[in-house]
Formats: sequence, structure tokens, C-alpha cells
Amino acid sequence: MNPTKQISVIICTYNRALHLTEALDSLYHQTLPKTSFEVIVVNNNSTDNTEDICKEYIRTHSDMQVRYLNEDKQGASFARNTGAAQSTSGLLCFMDDDAVANTDYLSRIIQFFEVHPGSGGLGGRIIPRYIPSEPIWMSHYVSSMVGNFHYAPQVSAFKSGKYPLESNMVVPKRLFDTIGGFNTSLPGVKGELRIGGEGKDFFYRLQALGHDIYYDPNIVVYHVVEVAKLTPAYLYRVASGYGRGERVRTLQKSKLAYLIKIIEYLFKLGASFVLGMIYLFRGQPAKSWPVVRFRIDALKGLFH
Repeated sequence: MNPTKQISVIICTYNRALHLTEALDSLYHQTLPKTSFEVIVVNNNSTDNTEDICKEYIRTHSDMQVRYLNEDKQGASFARNTGAAQSTSGLLCFMDDDAVANTDYLSRIIQFFEVHPGSGGLGGRIIPRYIPSEPIWMSHYVSSMVGNFHYAPQVSAFKSGKYPLESNMVVPKRLFDTIGGFNTSLPGVKGELRIGGEGKDFFYRLQALGHDIYYDPNIVVYHVVEVAKLTPAYLYRVASGYGRGERVRTLQKSKLAYLIKIIEYLFKLGASFVLGMIYLFRGQPAKSWPVVRFRIDALKGLFH
């Protein structure tokens, strides 16, 4: 292991050439010295010009260590595991290919682990950056589908059942290796199909070993959200992917766990109707149906 590298940033990418350069630029302009980190880009079968973008970026930004890899097995879990295996540092930071990090992003991560050396993992805040603007139907209960995440106003340990999102998460490499990385039965985005919950499964396994996972609201990335792409078909893929992943994850435990999850999802569906009515009474009808549709689509994924 190279002792000069404090952290490895792993970006798994699939057909996001349009946004990848901005993600890399946000790392290039970090306050942490470039000698202290590396960036590993894992191309997961992109059909656009992702490879050309990466290689040109490496050529023109030689003062930052960027490595380019390919992973032929489709799915974010496969790609993240490939990137982690090539890491030369003690910390693994996973960031999305359409995320933009604050300039102090990596410095704050390093500082956190200096203060909390026994932490089993870390998550930060994710703020959607809507292009061109936030749609009127978006609500707190639906925004998780576009990556919105803010757990607490101060540094806090996640309570049982809570965990960071994959697009802004950090874990010590030794613990990543201990639990065998991401569960590839939950590949995440797999072309047009989503089988989500890979981050949930990952952190549940860490927590089961007794490791505390923390949240730091000052560790921030902005997630690019192209509103024109938030079609009903896209939102169905995301929401049903949650349910599909929970089906896989719970059935790997037991049929009883799956049945309990069905009951939980039915309860959440009922709650969504209540929330929808609240939005109607508040004079925000555009926010009403998306909340219900989210839970219906998630339930469909749980059954299929």
C-alpha cells in the first residue's frame, strides 16, 4: 500500500460522459494536496465517449493521479468492487459520476477519520442540483429518488436501520475487504434494470459486526438532476428498484424477513395516501400523487 495516499475516490460510470468532467474537476480543485489522494474511474460498459473523456482528462491533468479501468460485469456493485480492489490507500470514498464535491470534501473526510479513527464508515450530505429548476411536484418524500440526503444537522452516528447513500460514502478499506465488498446480487443500476439496496445491505453488514457508521453534514456533494429525464418510466425504474432489491436482500435472509418487508411496504403505502391528502389540503396538489406513486412502484418491485 502506498503510504502517501490517504484516500482513494472511486467513481463508477455508465454513459455519463456529459457530467463526468465536472465530477473530476471538483476533485481536481480539492484543498487536500493531490499527492494525498487518487481517483479511480471504473467504466461499466458505457456506449458513449466516456473512455475518450477519461483518457483525455488523464493526459491534461497529469498532476492528479487518475486511473481508468473497465468492468464488463454490468452493475454498480461489480464496478465499485473492481475500483476498491485497485485502491492503494486505507480509505475508500465512493462518489457518483454526476456528483460535484465541495472543494474541502476530501480534507473534511480525512479530518473526520483523524478524530474518529475507529469509525466503521461515513456518509455525507447530498444536495440535488436541479437543471433547470426543481419541479413543482417534488417533495421531501420523493426527493430521495434523486439522491437528496440529509440525516442530521451535526455529526452523528447512524441509528440502527439508517445508513449513508452510495453516492457519498466512505469506508476503511480493511473493513470493506472484511465483509467482501458490495453484494453483487444487488448490482444497483444494471442497464435499464435496477436492483437497488446495495448500500443498505453493505452498511447493515458492517453494523452487524458492531461498527458505528457516522454522518457528517459538512461533507457535501451536489447531485446533478436533469429534470427532463424524470419521466414516469424513469421514476418507476428507481422506485421499483428499491423494492426489487429488498426482495433479493430479505429472501437471502429468510422467507419470514420477506413477509415482514411486504407488511412494512403495505404500511408505507397506506401512509403515502395520508401524506398525499395532506398535500391536497395544503393546496399543493402537484406533490400529492407522486408520493403515492412512489410507494406503489416500490411495492411492485418487491413483488417482481
